[in-house]
Amino acid sequence: MTRTILAVLAFVWVSTTSQAQNLPAEDLARRAIERRAVEAVIWGMPAVNTELMFQAMIGSAKGKPNQIVYWSRLPDWKNQTLTPNPDVIYLMPFFNTKDAGPMVLEIPPADDGVINGTVMDVWQVPLEDVGPAGADKGKGGKYLILPPDHSAAIPDGYIALPSMNYQGYALLRSILKSGSDADVAKAVDYAKRINLYPLSQAANPAATTFVDAIDVVYDSTIPYDLRFFQSLDRVVQIEPWIARDKLMIDFLKSIGIEKGKPFNPDAKTQDILKSAALEARALLESRYEGIFTPSYFDISRWALPALPDYLKASQDGFTDPNAYPFDSRGLVFTFAFFTPKHLGEGQFYLMTVKDKDGQNFDGGQGYRLNVPANAPVNQYWSATAYDRATHGLIRGMPRSGRGSQSQGLQKNSDGSVDVYFGPTAPAGKETNWVPTNPSGQFEVLFRFYGPEKPLFDKTWKLPDIERIAVQ
Repeated sequence: MTRTILAVLAFVWVSTTSQAQNLPAEDLARRAIERRAVEAVIWGMPAVNTELMFQAMIGSAKGKPNQIVYWSRLPDWKNQTLTPNPDVIYLMPFFNTKDAGPMVLEIPPADDGVINGTVMDVWQVPLEDVGPAGADKGKGGKYLILPPDHSAAIPDGYIALPSMNYQGYALLRSILKSGSDADVAKAVDYAKRINLYPLSQAANPAATTFVDAIDVVYDSTIPYDLRFFQSLDRVVQIEPWIARDKLMIDFLKSIGIEKGKPFNPDAKTQDILKSAALEARALLESRYEGIFTPSYFDISRWALPALPDYLKASQDGFTDPNAYPFDSRGLVFTFAFFTPKHLGEGQFYLMTVKDKDGQNFDGGQGYRLNVPANAPVNQYWSATAYDRATHGLIRGMPRSGRGSQSQGLQKNSDGSVDVYFGPTAPAGKETNWVPTNPSGQFEVLFRFYGPEKPLFDKTWKLPDIERIAVQ
């Protein structure tokens, strides 16, 4: 039997090798470009993810580098970033130190409000968390974002954040005390105490510019076509090569992306790149459901939506010389943005893509999630539905989730809460209902803000979402 198998394998290898050797040079070149383009998509995903958010800032919101884009009300579906949080006031300072030099990000003390967030480089490697769960421990602080190879002395009173890249952003959330209009307005006012300015202007900084994106479609979902490579080229042209990535210099050159030269592929190469982008998407999607195994609890399918090798590497700044999990990294940034420096201190996430019976969530069906009493949070919890195809908020829906701060949320007699998902609300349960699009699938992300011990020791457990009849 063993000899037979070996003979078959040998025949396949000889046949494949012979076929490859007989391919025209043009076909071999096309295959090489396509292979390398697929790897470029996976490798470049986190930087393109950042760059697309920045392009949405300058294109849709009319902002500029070293300004802060924010949402002046709770975001609706027009915030088409990847799995965004519709239950906080979002602020995103986008910085570029290439010309401005070191940038100062001032976080206010946690007095009339709370800022929860992280400063990241363009590859979404966390430089530091901010706020009560960050380096300032809620006292407020001046975070100094340094350009590559910065050698000048750091002035007293700053929290230095060395970066290997010029560009990056901070994902900041102004936490609500409740979902009332008054508390939303207070969270916005508190958030505007954040400042962003060059260190060179520290003696007399200009007023920080806040760019409101609340009424525009802010779309940074991943485009699996030529636009992906155009975005990647913009990053390559600005950023220095990091030692860990120098292998990609020739990879990118072979697909037309080279520092100092315009990216202008001919029609034939464009077709190859488009095909490669679609192949990369299919490959990443085939790996996506693997993220949800193993589950976090022994009673349900909820899982931490990130791979352990990526989390460890990113939080350590990819300093392990024997590990570079960019396959896992690429997968994460197809459906999310942001990496915390210290996961579980300010927030924790669980996600599911299937119901109790193991079936994908169908937007035309009805579902119920029972959130047990005494959820282990000291701020709030929420459950949000996203479009499975784009990982953005479901377009056109009046709201995207429900949580402990949702106005009018009904509790059961035992203190638990039933959250309903589906195309129509169950009778009398409208305030606990999350609408879905009957023509598509969805996924659900559960957030714990200010997570507490019962979540981590699993004495509190979140059950599966169950299918129910649509009324």
